[in-house]
Amino acid sequence: MFCHCVHFWLKPEISDDDRAAFLAGLRKLSESPNVASCRVGAPAGTPREVVDNSYDFQLLVMFETPEAHDAYQSPDDAAHAAFIERFASMWTRVLIYDSVEATPA
Repeated sequence: MFCHCVHFWLKPEISDDDRAAFLAGLRKLSESPNVASCRVGAPAGTPREVVDNSYDFQLLVMFETPEAHDAYQSPDDAAHAAFIERFASMWTRVLIYDSVEATPA
């Protein structure tokens, strides 16, 4: 599996309706034929110094293969392309962590 974990920081001035639309847009990414599973989260508010609770939303997308991830990132993936076109103006920062299963050295 290929794990694509995205953290979004939204512009503070966006409205509650825009936040709700953004959340709905994140959830709609699960409709991509390239996505194996998709989860949308928000900061848990865990009170520990090592935990970053400063983001607004977290998107965790799982792909069967790295090639499926690459197809998702291409302009040919209608769900992903539509999300970026519609919502890119709403965020101030995006931080992505991609990972694959670790194997012994």
